[in-house]
Amino acid sequence: MTPGDSLSVAVPVVDPDRYDEQLDDKRVHLTEQFARFSPPPLEVYPSPASHYRQRCEFRVWHEGEDLFYAMFENDREIPGKKRVIRLDTYPVASRQINDLMPRLLEAVRDNTVLRRKLFQAEFLTTLSGDALITLIYHRQLDDEWEVEARKLQTRLGAMIIGRARKQRRVLERDHVWERLRVDGREFHYQQVENSFTQPNAAICQSMLSWARDVTQGSEARDLVEFYCGNGNFTVALAENFRRVLATEISRTSVASAKINLAANGIDNAYVARMSAEEFAAALRGDKGGRRVAEMALDDYDFCTVLVDPPRAGLDKASCDQLRGYDRIVYISCNPETLAENLAHLGRTHAVTRFALFDQFPWTPHCECGVVLDKRRP
Repeated sequence: MTPGDSLSVAVPVVDPDRYDEQLDDKRVHLTEQFARFSPPPLEVYPSPASHYRQRCEFRVWHEGEDLFYAMFENDREIPGKKRVIRLDTYPVASRQINDLMPRLLEAVRDNTVLRRKLFQAEFLTTLSGDALITLIYHRQLDDEWEVEARKLQTRLGAMIIGRARKQRRVLERDHVWERLRVDGREFHYQQVENSFTQPNAAICQSMLSWARDVTQGSEARDLVEFYCGNGNFTVALAENFRRVLATEISRTSVASAKINLAANGIDNAYVARMSAEEFAAALRGDKGGRRVAEMALDDYDFCTVLVDPPRAGLDKASCDQLRGYDRIVYISCNPETLAENLAHLGRTHAVTRFALFDQFPWTPHCECGVVLDKRRP
């Protein structure tokens, strides 16, 4: 079995007594990194020091009769080689995941049907108590597997999905339901397995609260959102605007976003399956067709744009498009590409809010929120 790149990460060392220290290191670094943009004081949102990840994936390692969870780290002594790290617990994962981890292995270890060619387990949990486990195999799954998997589902009290090449067997449903509490409100989100959701639910609540705060006073005008995913921000921000138009390229995420809008009784938001580049072309009048017609772009009066791009950030064309809006709300999972984009956006906009969300404690990674308002002549 060869270590996979997706699990080739340093295993975080959790020491709750040092949490404030590691957070302060990030605060200092971000403050220095973005000083050239003259931002206001950094707003810092801490995470729980442990048990904050609601989703995790582990390789399942077979070693003789033994079976254990594994991640991989680069071998410091042999360049290019990875070493297996055995995980019996995972302190960054939710308590629910830590409870399920040993129970799953115990059930699978002596069950030849469930164990055979099992190579990965993915856990998805919620603050509201839902749990879903995806078991991934290097073999096709048959009816015998499903019989045993249903017994496992009952034993664990968690939904089970089996995956193999070009195959997916869903025993109950392919999603969990999360309830997030934000500013005294409760928002309901369908989260589909194998699609993107915010991993740190506590920090997600902080991000939604911050985004609601920075967009207050916009009720007479409209919001456009790129990379909306399952409607995480769309749902929480809809009441701050007259109308919301959100775009997303993933079919699964678009379907989930529409379900989430309905589940929260939101009727002033529309989700279009379209890339950011396609939407820019539609706004310029360079793209037509049924999907563009359904958006009825002439009916909108956009004042604010929200972007939550992948780690690569935005390309120059996207930045040029954003500069046409009065207010830009930029959520970033990569400060390096955020800084590159701000150098471009800062020609027409000034940073008026700046936040650090500690999405991934015990790692160098930071999640940032920035508000840019158009400079007045």
